[in-house]
Amino acid sequence: MNILIAGGGIGGITAALCLAKRGFNVSVFEQASEFGEVGAGIQLSPNCSRVLHDLGLEKQLRTKAFLPEGSQFRHWRTGEVISESKLGETALQKYGMPYYHIHRGDLLRILVDAATKSPEIELHVNAAVQSFHDTESGQDSDVTIRVGETIRKGDLLIGADGIRSVVRTGLWGEQNPRYTGNVAWRAMVPVERLPRGLIRPMSTAWWGPNKHFVHYYVRRGEYVNCVCVVEKAGWDVESWTEHGDYEELKADFNGWHSDVQQLIDKANKDSLYKWALYDRQPMQKWGRGSVTLLGDACHPTLPFMAQGAAMAIEDGAVLAECLVSTDDIPTGLQRYEDLRRDRTASIQNGSRRNATVFHLSGVKAWLRNRAARTAGNHTMDKLYRYNALEAAKLKALH
Repeated sequence: MNILIAGGGIGGITAALCLAKRGFNVSVFEQASEFGEVGAGIQLSPNCSRVLHDLGLEKQLRTKAFLPEGSQFRHWRTGEVISESKLGETALQKYGMPYYHIHRGDLLRILVDAATKSPEIELHVNAAVQSFHDTESGQDSDVTIRVGETIRKGDLLIGADGIRSVVRTGLWGEQNPRYTGNVAWRAMVPVERLPRGLIRPMSTAWWGPNKHFVHYYVRRGEYVNCVCVVEKAGWDVESWTEHGDYEELKADFNGWHSDVQQLIDKANKDSLYKWALYDRQPMQKWGRGSVTLLGDACHPTLPFMAQGAAMAIEDGAVLAECLVSTDDIPTGLQRYEDLRRDRTASIQNGSRRNATVFHLSGVKAWLRNRAARTAGNHTMDKLYRYNALEAAKLKALH
């Protein structure tokens, strides 16, 4: 079977590796001139690190990543710890897999290096998939795609081409995403510029009225990655490469705790980016025939549960297992979609709820803080225990 993948991001390359491991030939088409991610951190919880370890990438991850000891929520002004959960060895013992913090660029490089070494995978850059055609006649089915002036043919097509997916549009028509009213800043801070011990070895989210600030270590603890989300009207540029104005970021968090102020003061000004957060409702149907979607193309997720990339990584593992267990491509793709639809929708909806919960003020914020203390470590248990490698097999047994 020859599989075509539109999009060479984290989801697309992970899917290619999962499929190649099961003996499929895969061609990945990336529109950019190289495989790369603009500087930002990413959290890899046990539910997705399980897939990456299965691909043989544990050594590479441990070389580049940071293993946090826990996660915490803090009050925007006083710094009071609202709630705290343990990760590190606790997560490893509880879920059987580690929790990583890693730079997106480092993760993609690990994935691309592995794909380059795989004889079953072809990687193409400067190769935007512009359109596709799916034909089915009897037992013979194939998909053709147009890449520039070239026509390529395969047995099935996976659209892993992001929130504004060309493949999604080709399947279901133009459906514009919705601006959420939130703007996200991201910045990298060299640890050598910070006072020793200022940042604890954990993921920290500061909750404040109409905004929040998240930071954690990446690159083995050499940098602190900051993601700062602010409710804003009148600016809705959706670009990961749009540089932000330092003074605007400074003003957005004026009056916040001194730890936050120090991170902003010491940030690399040339690594300061600003982008508008867009959202889509969960889809009732993803694919059709021999064409399906993966990752942000079908379930774009706001960054309020740190699960966007994790869901795409899970997708790849489940999709590969569904395809290897049947000779009928549409049946395999439908099964993949059925297995993934509810889980990814729940993460989309949960992330959307958190966008509101994180930004509460007054009495509502006080009530939220009390509830967060009670929730303790149980909130994410079901999420982290999910095993994408076994999901399709277990469903088949029932």
